[in-house]
Amino acid sequence: MSPLLNQTFTRTLDAIVELAIPGQPLEAWTFDDTESRREAERRLQEKGVAARIRSAYKPLLFAFLEEIDLDGVEAIEVHYPVHANAPANRFRLEAYPLAALVGEAKIDFIARNDGDFHYDVSLKRGQRIESVTVLAPNRVHTDIVGEINVSPTGWLKLGGQQGERLATDYEKLFDAGIKAIADHAWGDQEPYFEELNIRVIHPAKDISLPVGDEVVSLREALHEDFYFSLLEFFQKKSGRPLGDRGLRPGQIVPEIAKSNGEISVVIETRALTTGFSDGDEQPIDTAQEPIAESQVRKLLAEIGGDAFEARSRSGRILSARYKSGDDAAVMISGGQHPNETTGIVGALRAARKLGQRKQAHFTISPLENPDGYAVHQRLRLDNPRHMHHAARYTALGDDLEYRTSENAGTNLFEKEIRFKAEKKSDAKLHVNLHGYPSHEWTRPLSGYVPRNFAMWTLPKGFFLIIRHHPDWERQAEALLDKVTGHLGAIPGLLDYNNRQIALYEIHAGETGFRIINGFPCLSSVDDRHTVPMTLITEYPDETIYGEDFITGHTAQMETVLSAYDAWQDIMRERASA
Repeated sequence: MSPLLNQTFTRTLDAIVELAIPGQPLEAWTFDDTESRREAERRLQEKGVAARIRSAYKPLLFAFLEEIDLDGVEAIEVHYPVHANAPANRFRLEAYPLAALVGEAKIDFIARNDGDFHYDVSLKRGQRIESVTVLAPNRVHTDIVGEINVSPTGWLKLGGQQGERLATDYEKLFDAGIKAIADHAWGDQEPYFEELNIRVIHPAKDISLPVGDEVVSLREALHEDFYFSLLEFFQKKSGRPLGDRGLRPGQIVPEIAKSNGEISVVIETRALTTGFSDGDEQPIDTAQEPIAESQVRKLLAEIGGDAFEARSRSGRILSARYKSGDDAAVMISGGQHPNETTGIVGALRAARKLGQRKQAHFTISPLENPDGYAVHQRLRLDNPRHMHHAARYTALGDDLEYRTSENAGTNLFEKEIRFKAEKKSDAKLHVNLHGYPSHEWTRPLSGYVPRNFAMWTLPKGFFLIIRHHPDWERQAEALLDKVTGHLGAIPGLLDYNNRQIALYEIHAGETGFRIINGFPCLSSVDDRHTVPMTLITEYPDETIYGEDFITGHTAQMETVLSAYDAWQDIMRERASA
């Protein structure tokens, strides 16, 4: 089958150099890395053009990184716009993680009561106050699903004029890709394809920042925008609401590779893959990166117990174990979203320890979505520090958590592993290990803030979620208190949480969650599952390695162990009540 799209784009920086007139000053905002923009300025200077080319992506952050002198600055005020078609904190979020990059200077973000696309910055040096205006070019537009967005865009000023929107290569590539897919005849039967592959070649370099795991990546942002925009397109096509996780379009895989200057996109459908790009085995207690699928199976065999399994859409096997004992049973799972990698290792480490106890009673299914894990392994080869949310869902394209016999028919594929675990153990607690981005998550061409995932756009420490049946509220609160109390004793974990939460509050505003023993938590009534209690972990882990990865899967392991022990007390108390 021929590609849906195979197109190369003229680089915007080259076009600017070509159109520039000697002697006429020029300002532009493009989606390019610093080095590329400086090189274009050099070429313009040789042509006799005084030029400044700034970043259209996160312009305030780059103004401070590239132009604003902080020497002697004691205090900073940033007056940011509020637009009617964007979240109130949209432009405050866009400045992240500026507050961690200004040294000892005090920084305040103050909303302006207008939607003009610029920041007013005041810099206080002793008795002197300097005012700086930072343009933030944006456009108000309607996307493929009919939503109104306020999105960063290119801009061009010639000869000191006010300027006008510049449709950049970055924007043209994205729009062409989305249009080609939207215009294709997909039919009405889900899944619409096996793999929909979007292969993009783009020259932007990633820029690491000296704040946690923060990195500015135009290529990663393009992956996220393609993936979630296409999910939304197929949600609308299927008649579902935006954000519906039961949609089964097939596997959507944007692969965004770095080039030396070429900008192109090839979109085509492919057959599902069936293998794994496995690496070498690692000592499980000190694993410094996601482990091989073959090692998952080997470690499960060492844990012992009764083996049970399910199969994914591609035919990959989900392996699990059941250890029978006299304790109150607990279900342990990881890898529902397999780009959230510390939970897979943490689940295995916890099960190995529990397996040494004579009375232990648990199920362990550490890799619930092997098709997604295979995509993650594949994408990490090119971009190990990208979030790769294309690996989040199954090869059917859905979130297995939301797959039921009502919406999936008789073949539940991966979801069958949970029903088998529940039937074997009769557990009343499910510990479900997850993660979320360890650096900022954006969708710059669709309103910047990830739609339906705004809560997870910035890291905010190790986060716990309890979902419980109505008559289990007291036990849910007891479990949260005991688990967070245990986690708080792990050296360095509370300090880690405090640093991330403080930066989150500066850039996002009110948190909207409870803090229990130093850990952000949410608790809600949810009776979708027959298991009455589900404890969900959310560790900021999607792109971490080395010692950070070890710290992450150790925290996941300790959560399982503390929840297991607390559950024994809780169930004894409930039985005697």
